[in-house]
Amino acid sequence: MRHRLPFSLHDLTGALWSLASTTAGLGLAIWIVPGVRITSWWSVFLAALVVGVGDAVLRPLWRVVAGRAGVVGALVSGLAGQVLVAWLALTYLPGFETDDWGSVVAVLVLAAFFMAIGRWAIGASDNDYVIDNLLRRARRAQRTAARRAARASSGGGGSKAGGPTGPPGAADLSDSPPAPVPGSRPAGLLVVQLDGVARSTFDHAVQAGLAPNLARWISAGTHDLETWWARVPSTTPASQAGLLHGTSEHVPAFRWWDREQGRLVVTNHPADAARVEALMSDGRGLLAGGGVAVSTMFSGDAGTNLLVMSRARAGLGPGQVFVHFFSSPFVLVRALVGTVGEFFKELYQGWQQAVRDVEPRVSRLGAYPVLRAVSNVVLRDLNTSLVAEQLVRGAPVVFVDLVDYDEIAHHAGPLRPEAMRALEGLDRVVGLLEQVAEVAPRRYEVVVLSDHGQSLGATFEQVVGRSFLDEVRRLMAVRPAPGERRRRASGVRSAAGADSEAWGAVNTALNALGRDRGGRGGAGEHDERAERGGRVLVGPDRDAAPADAGELPEVAVVGSGNLGLVWFPRSPERLVGDEIRARWPALVPGLVANQAVGVVVVQENRPPEGEVPDVVAYGPAGSRHLVSGQVHGEDPLAAYGPRAAPDLLRAASLEHASDLLLVSSVDDAGLVHAFEGLVGSHGGLGGAQNEAILLHPASLRVFDGAREDVGGTRMLVGAEAVHRELVRWLEELGVRT
Repeated sequence: MRHRLPFSLHDLTGALWSLASTTAGLGLAIWIVPGVRITSWWSVFLAALVVGVGDAVLRPLWRVVAGRAGVVGALVSGLAGQVLVAWLALTYLPGFETDDWGSVVAVLVLAAFFMAIGRWAIGASDNDYVIDNLLRRARRAQRTAARRAARASSGGGGSKAGGPTGPPGAADLSDSPPAPVPGSRPAGLLVVQLDGVARSTFDHAVQAGLAPNLARWISAGTHDLETWWARVPSTTPASQAGLLHGTSEHVPAFRWWDREQGRLVVTNHPADAARVEALMSDGRGLLAGGGVAVSTMFSGDAGTNLLVMSRARAGLGPGQVFVHFFSSPFVLVRALVGTVGEFFKELYQGWQQAVRDVEPRVSRLGAYPVLRAVSNVVLRDLNTSLVAEQLVRGAPVVFVDLVDYDEIAHHAGPLRPEAMRALEGLDRVVGLLEQVAEVAPRRYEVVVLSDHGQSLGATFEQVVGRSFLDEVRRLMAVRPAPGERRRRASGVRSAAGADSEAWGAVNTALNALGRDRGGRGGAGEHDERAERGGRVLVGPDRDAAPADAGELPEVAVVGSGNLGLVWFPRSPERLVGDEIRARWPALVPGLVANQAVGVVVVQENRPPEGEVPDVVAYGPAGSRHLVSGQVHGEDPLAAYGPRAAPDLLRAASLEHASDLLLVSSVDDAGLVHAFEGLVGSHGGLGGAQNEAILLHPASLRVFDGAREDVGGTRMLVGAEAVHRELVRWLEELGVRT
């Protein structure tokens, strides 16, 4: 009888390459670190072999530890395990002399550095090392299942197709993935969100050769590309609410004033995200029925939540699923080394923008270089590892948000070289996940979409010379209260923190790590800090806490991209036009006349219950009644396209809509002005920010009746419409009933 080897040539090549690179990295590191000495270079090869084998031997133990101690346990045990194995190898193998633990750690860090440099020098993918081990395990499981199926078909008996871990798709947490059987794999769906990528930006990336994997799908005809319209507010929280839960009516902006709570609600706060999700969830979200959410704002009613903002108070997720990333030799260490490199790359690129006098631009100093380094390397690699792990486990549907491009585009510009390079990196991530999907126990269909686009432009403050908050105060003749800069009690603030959206994943991790329970806690678990919005939060929104009783500000001003929002919190209900003019006669006319403002939307009356209020959009040379469509003078919405009126009417009708809603001016080139410190922005209208992408398998068609006409092009309008298509596809695939 012919026996097949338990490994493939691909596996053998990969293992040998991994062994060779580890040997070279360890050799160079040992040569540099004075605390470790060798008498034979063959010992380095043996040490590299022991490091690799040690991971396989100890990983089941680390999974047990992580199951009890959560993500923190996975992190500590994984790092400790790597150091322990390296110490044992460098101390007890023949040919080594090691002085202390510090020397071992130095060898590990330097080896990771040299291995990363080596991969860069030969042009290898910068993060495929994250999933190498997972791919080998999945391929091994696939071959094992095929042999069992062959024996069973020939009457030789054997295990069932599902393998030792149960049927395909079983969400177990063991080290071995469910074993797929060729030709019998059930369907699954992977949804990858490329945060902030506009249709025009995507087309540019494809034509420039920066997205070869996605371009291959399109040219081969396996996937169809179309545009969908991200309605106002075109922000990540609103779009993800629609995509994952089928409704965004409770999300009027990235942050907003809640009159009932008497404070600013910020979706980057885990407690606030949880409250908003509780209002939206009906238990039938996109990921209901055993799905997995990774690095999202809301859960979509997923059974497994990993780095999900609304569930951060219950922990990062099951500790076992983080073991691969934290314990695999050099994976986390190489990610940390790459993080340092990304930090200095950002400093250099920001300096180059200033030296070349690129305009428009914003400052890229402060905490942003650290934020970019962490989110674009460690978190990206962690997300890749987590998604790959869920695919080889056979999760029925997985949704992941990759924020790399969006974050850099905010600070550098949507089409600037560094932003486009980030998109190139995301294309590589998609290619890696495609490889994993090919050997997963499910036959995954892959959908790639974005939540909105981005538009370029100088900020409001750069154009006007004052911040949005200061301009509103000037027109209201309101002075800051004594001590406000310290207490932020009156006037709140402009909420123009340039990094607010990008801090989301970091805040999720910090809040969850602070109270991690191994993923066993429910969404309702929280402590006093969580009730206050999470005091461990970092970033510009960390001070957005509830106001003390009796200290309601006179005005609350928020910038959400080029969407400006103004509330008057001391009024128990929304003020109408005449009331605003009576109290602050210069406010609305002054804003309308501002060169950086294109439209000011005001509710002009408070009709009886059941009747529609009169909502008017004012521009510098005319006005438009959004309900009747009546125009006086020049139409202020003419420059914003055919969706402007319905989008603004909807935004002005939401539960927590602002008293005044502003959209910045836009020129013929699509340049806008963010009301916060961002050179690339989204949230309102103008430019490419509303034109998101939907790249879907050609076998999964978009129902034409779901499309609407937008300027002569039929497309899906609103994230809710995309949600309905995704749910319908899940039903077609048999994943959802």
